[in-house]
Amino acid sequence: MARLPTLYVPHGGGPWPWIDAPPLGGDAMQPLRDYLTGLPSVVGEPRAIVCITAHWEAPVVTVSTSKAPPMLYDYSGFPPHTYEVQWGAPGQPELAERVRSLLSTAGVPNNADPARGFDHGTFVPLSVAWPGAEVPTVQVSLVRGLAPDAHLAIGRALRPLRDEGVLIVGSGMSYHNMRGFFSGQGARDAELFDTWLRQAVTQAPDDRDQALAAWERAPAARAAHPREEHLLPLMVVAGAAGDDVGTVPFSQAVLGARVSAIQFG
Repeated sequence: MARLPTLYVPHGGGPWPWIDAPPLGGDAMQPLRDYLTGLPSVVGEPRAIVCITAHWEAPVVTVSTSKAPPMLYDYSGFPPHTYEVQWGAPGQPELAERVRSLLSTAGVPNNADPARGFDHGTFVPLSVAWPGAEVPTVQVSLVRGLAPDAHLAIGRALRPLRDEGVLIVGSGMSYHNMRGFFSGQGARDAELFDTWLRQAVTQAPDDRDQALAAWERAPAARAAHPREEHLLPLMVVAGAAGDDVGTVPFSQAVLGARVSAIQFG
């Protein structure tokens, strides 16, 4: 079985695929839609997906174990129909246990959550990429405290999944300052941070991991991420990358600020 790549993808704003009006509707999100729609042609047919979502934090790494995860509409202020969206990908308890076993073997404390539903960090990008919801999907949390080294270690523990037909996806945003997005003042900060980020992820693996662990030293780091939960899924993905050098298959303006997707392998 061929080794699958591992991906860090921007999931955009709220339930944007189901919004027609600006700023999320119309052509504003078309470049991101095109990138996500093209993912199956890039990665082939994964046996399953493990998605590390920016919208779930827990005291220890926590893994969704439901066979049929419900929907979790963790956004507010959007039209009523966006709270009726369905993306019925099955869960896979056996894969969830494999994830937990790998974490435990690596000495990473972990837990299971049999009730957790798909939040929009998961169902938004994956429903654009796999609208048929045919690929079993297991959701994985971040760890409170958001320590970069801890999340790199989580990724290293999960690396064997790539040789087992499992696509590891980190869902976040490489720029995530809501005031910057909607004030129009985020473009410069996003450009500064994204320029650093693209250089960091395309370095040799050891240099990459050192740079990501010290991301707060980057230009405009805290302006781009007042709180880093949307960046931390990248650390997991980079940890799972091993010796694969990163590429940047998507880097364009979203809501007026540059965001990038990162691929390893």
